[in-house]
Amino acid sequence: MSSHNRISLPQFAPVILAGGSGTRFWPRSRRARAKQVLALDGERTMIQQTMDRLLPLTAADDLWVITNDLLSGTICGQLPEIPAAHVLCEPAARNTAPAAALAAFLLEKQSPETVIGIFPSDHVVRDMVRFHHVIREAVQLAAAGENIVVLGVPPTRPETGYGYIELGAEAAEDGIRARRVKRFTEKPDRERAGAFLEAGNYVWNSGVFVWSARTLANAIREHSPQMVPLLEQIAAAYGTPQFQQAFAELYPQCQNISVDYAVLEPRSAKGEAKSNIYCLPADFGWNDLGSWAALHEHQISSPDYAASEDANVVEAAGNIAVDAKGNYVFAPGKTVAIVGVNDLVVVETDDALLITTRGHSQDVGKVVRMLAERGKEELI
Repeated sequence: MSSHNRISLPQFAPVILAGGSGTRFWPRSRRARAKQVLALDGERTMIQQTMDRLLPLTAADDLWVITNDLLSGTICGQLPEIPAAHVLCEPAARNTAPAAALAAFLLEKQSPETVIGIFPSDHVVRDMVRFHHVIREAVQLAAAGENIVVLGVPPTRPETGYGYIELGAEAAEDGIRARRVKRFTEKPDRERAGAFLEAGNYVWNSGVFVWSARTLANAIREHSPQMVPLLEQIAAAYGTPQFQQAFAELYPQCQNISVDYAVLEPRSAKGEAKSNIYCLPADFGWNDLGSWAALHEHQISSPDYAASEDANVVEAAGNIAVDAKGNYVFAPGKTVAIVGVNDLVVVETDDALLITTRGHSQDVGKVVRMLAERGKEELI
């Protein structure tokens, strides 16, 4: 895409978070071959798709990835456009707050006005034109002051697997129409999720956040001061021979906490008029592909899906379906016959076979925990 799309934006540094293990996509997703480096939706892997949709908004040299040692080699191979020095390997998993804050402290040293976007590496987006429009608005809004911008997904069901954002008053900032944020609520039970859906002023928390390096660094200083000296020392060592040692020694001492808990919830507790947190709609066909059921739902809603009454998704050499509906089957290289079964998930790899239902696909992560308890490291 031509460079004219980037000219009007402030300096923009997207940070792709890619340290997760994707346990709910076992047995395809493993520690060293996690969900984000798999091609679950098309030919490009999840992290390649994430980079692809960000490149029209910024230069590859301004992209950062935070991952781990198990995945870094694969990610560098899949994303050769991103400088190797911008692929940082967490010595210990510490959730999203330390990862985002590390990027903020690194960039604050060089250019405090740089706008940082935090992007999970395993989401999909249908409407790229709308996505680019919303992100441009988020960057402009973040650059206009000490503003924090979150992206909220319009809810379609009483989902209990997502956090929710309660929307407050409309606010026109820098010509951009946004909503102020009243509060964040972690994953609710079904009754409360239903009430949120009915209320009409709640959206799902997409996990995409936009703010300047200075704004995020200052928010960490205010709300998580115990992390500040650790991150400042790591940032000071970046680019020197001492960096890896400082990173390895200091980063694991950071609190294991999400951005939501560390910054957004305490900031929103000040009241919407004082919190400077704004929400823009993630109304661009967002899906976090959080389970095999979500992947099935995403694929049958794709424009490329050959619409049929059976709603089966079969990734195989060939398939025959007889009186079978709503199944997801992954068995590459084989001819698959599904007969008289509904709503199953069947996933075959060289060393494992998963059989569950779409309704229980959120529980697949429990299998990985049980394998770890039994010492089956080769399977995780």
